[in-house]
Amino acid sequence: MRVVIMGGGKVGSFLTEILEANGHRVTVIERDRALCESIASRTSATVIEGDGCDMRFQEEADVGSADVFAAVTGDDDDNLVACQLARTHFQVPRAVARVNNPKNEKIFNRLGIDAISSTTVIAELIEERTTVGDIITLHTLKKGRLAVVELDLPEDRCRSCNVPLRDLGLPQGCVLVSIIRGDEVIIPQGESVLQPGDTVIAVTEPEREAELKRILAG
Repeated sequence: MRVVIMGGGKVGSFLTEILEANGHRVTVIERDRALCESIASRTSATVIEGDGCDMRFQEEADVGSADVFAAVTGDDDDNLVACQLARTHFQVPRAVARVNNPKNEKIFNRLGIDAISSTTVIAELIEERTTVGDIITLHTLKKGRLAVVELDLPEDRCRSCNVPLRDLGLPQGCVLVSIIRGDEVIIPQGESVLQPGDTVIAVTEPEREAELKRILAG
């Protein structure tokens, strides 16, 4: 499968690595030259320096021949514009977007764009398969029985940092899926230790979400 990703930050970089590891061909469109160089040095993805909201760069990325277009920047407006361009002008079969403000999710969905706020689930939507064993599936997520939480740990006074995960007393029904540390993606184990500035992606029962956030981020 061929996937074009707009956005080469933490989410786009992580997503590129996941999809490449599963044998997909990936093209990344990113404005920042340093991020472009970082992705190009660590992956075999085709990297285009430019604005994914601009038709010229989507054309250069050959969005028209892609199976999926995924917009995963930190700006919901940009993600919406880029997905709409990919759908209406290049007729991409599927558009997936990262939504940073949950209030925007219904707008994206009404326009035929798969909208979600977790990197892991974006990969899930693209591949249509489960990546965390039997713990989560799209069905349970869509039914609201589980919540996907993405947390940035504070740089200072991080109470959960430098403590083995097994000793944090995480609530029952919560599973840490991944730790993103700079350019590194870590699959957490009981002995894993969080560090200030880490991004943590977790799956939890909705009623445990506040407790999980309190333990991890204070």
